[in-house]
Amino acid sequence: MAGEPQDDCLFCKIVAGQIPATIVRETDTTVAFRDINPQAPTHVLVIPKAHYRDAAALAEGAPQLAADVLCEAGAVAADEKLDSYRIVFNTGSGAGQTVWHTHAHVLGGRGLEWPPG
Repeated sequence: MAGEPQDDCLFCKIVAGQIPATIVRETDTTVAFRDINPQAPTHVLVIPKAHYRDAAALAEGAPQLAADVLCEAGAVAADEKLDSYRIVFNTGSGAGQTVWHTHAHVLGGRGLEWPPG
């Protein structure tokens, strides 16, 4: 069920403290941690603590929580002293989503070409 922790979800396990992560920020509703396979000098994931499958489900089911994730992405960029950065939500396997718990990638610290891969 949307919003409820899922036993088989990697990110739900990070939220619960069952799997370690390098956490850089945490609020009542979000957790931000370093990606284990960084694609830029700064690559931090910002996730809602509540489980939503993807960005579309989060936006529909909990718009304020979606706003919290975006606000935290901006706070991560400020903490990391990024003057330019990209926030990416991959939605669906065709877009590269591999963990089915919505997450924003905060990428920066190098030039980011457009269009992306």
